[in-house]
Amino acid sequence: MQHNRSNNNKSNRTLVPEARQALDQMKYEIASQLGVNLQQDYNGNISARDAGRIGGNIVKKLIEQQQRQMSGK
Repeated sequence: MQHNRSNNNKSNRTLVPEARQALDQMKYEIASQLGVNLQQDYNGNISARDAGRIGGNIVKKLIEQQQRQMSGK
């Protein structure tokens, strides 16, 4: 089975392209903290649960960062 990753998928598009590297770094850091081994390319072998845990933690961290910025802390 061939895996084709499209960069034109609207739901997977980074709105601020300059943020891609920081988001990827955050993804690998969070995965490591959760004990999930991510590869640099295809990660279709990880469970939906682990992928959700990683994504959920990314969202939580981004919200916390934004709240701190908005409150001036």
